[in-house]
Amino acid sequence: MHPALTALLAARPVDLEAWRSWWDQLEHRTLGPADSDRAQAAALLAALATRLPDPATLTALLTSLTERTPHPGPTHPGSVNIVGTGGGPATFNLSTATALTAAAMGIPVVKTGSRAYTSTAGSVDLLERLGITLTPSHTATADHLAHHGIAFAGPHVYPPALTRLARTLYPLTLKPFGAFLNTLGPLIATVPVTAQLTGVATPTALDALRPLAPHVTTRTIWLAHNNAGADELLPFADNTLHTPTATIHLPAGSLAPRTGTLTDLAPHPDDLTGHFLRALAAQAGDTATHTIALNAAALALASGRHTHWNTAYTTALDALTDGAPRALAERLATTAAKAIHITRPAHRQEATRA
Repeated sequence: MHPALTALLAARPVDLEAWRSWWDQLEHRTLGPADSDRAQAAALLAALATRLPDPATLTALLTSLTERTPHPGPTHPGSVNIVGTGGGPATFNLSTATALTAAAMGIPVVKTGSRAYTSTAGSVDLLERLGITLTPSHTATADHLAHHGIAFAGPHVYPPALTRLARTLYPLTLKPFGAFLNTLGPLIATVPVTAQLTGVATPTALDALRPLAPHVTTRTIWLAHNNAGADELLPFADNTLHTPTATIHLPAGSLAPRTGTLTDLAPHPDDLTGHFLRALAAQAGDTATHTIALNAAALALASGRHTHWNTAYTTALDALTDGAPRALAERLATTAAKAIHITRPAHRQEATRA
């Protein structure tokens, strides 16, 4: 049994060299026979998911993964990402709606996300249904951002070691360990942005991420949480933002009306894309509109585009009322559809027409 796994099972710290050794042996399949590799990989993830280890162990794990990830290239000035840890009350895809709203406000956005773990549909699931494609590389991300002001980054932003881990586990999947991977995922991703807003649903996850955030040196991390247990800012809840330089309190009703409940933000699995597009045009209820605007305002401040909450919030509301975020989403889907048509081989186009 590898020393990293032995230490985790005994609730002892795991240092950076032990994590490096773990990933090296996993890469070269030298943990043991195939069945042993799979068993050890599953046991290690189960140990991490059952009980979050001490901050030093998590910091070493984060470093061991990010140092193996290809460099994304230059950071895009004034750009942002918004991504949550999941695990909170079920809501529709607020972070994706916020990303499109911020982009419609003129803020460059590189959005990361995942498939559903506990939610009805994760951001990747939603984008697929909308017909919006993920970028396959950092070069494609930069190109997409330059043309559209927003890019939805594909799995290339995550360490290749995680892909090897998933292959080692097969036919097991990573889904049973989704809670842990979603908690650490926002910090593991290598995203070429200036700032990132990460919503945190649980106190346990917040306690784990706060000491980790300063170790992410490629972008400024803002951690958001509230007393409703959601991983988004909510207008009817008391919200707190932890930034590298300050703790910002946004009490219920301080910017947006404090009316509304989580029920107003519930997912619509039978009308996933229709409800989402209506929300992007301020047509899915006042609570949805104010929630998206509140989170977009936070992105505006994190990016440096705005310095006053009221101005940023009003600008976000104006964009939603004008329908600019919906128009952007529809334009991205149309562009993706045209790209697929252009790149499809001629014989396949003929077959489609036939």
